[in-house]
Amino acid sequence: MMNNPKLQNTNLTGKLKWVERIAGLMDDQFKLPGSNFRFGLDPIINLIPFVGDISGFVVGAALVMVMARNGVSRKVVILMVLNICTDALIGGIPLIGNVFDFYYKSNSRNIKLLKEHYEEGKHQGRGTSVLLAVFIILFLLFLGFLYLIYLVVAWVWRMV
Repeated sequence: MMNNPKLQNTNLTGKLKWVERIAGLMDDQFKLPGSNFRFGLDPIINLIPFVGDISGFVVGAALVMVMARNGVSRKVVILMVLNICTDALIGGIPLIGNVFDFYYKSNSRNIKLLKEHYEEGKHQGRGTSVLLAVFIILFLLFLGFLYLIYLVVAWVWRMV
């Protein structure tokens, strides 16, 4: 069931087909010979510290903006932003992030969300529950961080 008259019967053709091509270029363009493993330009560019991570984030954010302007629900936009932020945050960790970038394909995940939204009618709504869950997780992480700081300060205070 498709709820957006702008994209009805398009099956991601026309207006947003180029978004799918860019996502494929960034995440699945190349195939490792002798395997089914695919990767794109994103993990290769991300081998360049800082510049690669920022460029991947900018491309992902631009794709999300285009999709948002074409009428996806707020919930889909929130999920897409979470994908690109996860990719940017974990991808920015030296070594671990480089390996992560080859497996976590945020642009492809966002295209999947887009297709599910328009072709299957999934992820409808305002996304308030997703935002609430994100804020609760961030708040708990913040509390954990404060507790770690407290433990470090207490340990240093005992040493003095």
